[in-house]
Amino acid sequence: SEAVDVCAVTKGHGFEGVVHRWGVKCLPRKSHRGLRKVACIGAWHPSRVMYTVARAGQNGYHHRTHLNKKIYRVGRSCTVDPKNATTAFDLTEKVITPMGGFVGYGQVRNDFIMLKGSVAGPRR
Repeated sequence: SEAVDVCAVTKGHGFEGVVHRWGVKCLPRKSHRGLRKVACIGAWHPSRVMYTVARAGQNGYHHRTHLNKKIYRVGRSCTVDPKNATTAFDLTEKVITPMGGFVGYGQVRNDFIMLKGSVAGPRR
């Protein structure tokens, strides 16, 4: 069957600390000058911080490409095709949007493509 590559920008979370961004452990309760840090960011030499050390910074809003997403269905808008969810196996006349709309999205009014799995980015 057909497959596509999906290029998208991931959902942005802003400037995040090292615990949430990289999932490192918090320091013990009585540690000095903060708990949600990395205890050691490197040895004395080389006298620089390696790029592999977890640090705070931008989380999300990154460009990502997912390869070989399987296409389930390519559909027309409900104004052009009011029965856009009817298939050869299910002859019921209905639209692709469920009753009440999709959670966090609403009604599907435009042409759509249905893929297997998830797609990066916000819902709309």
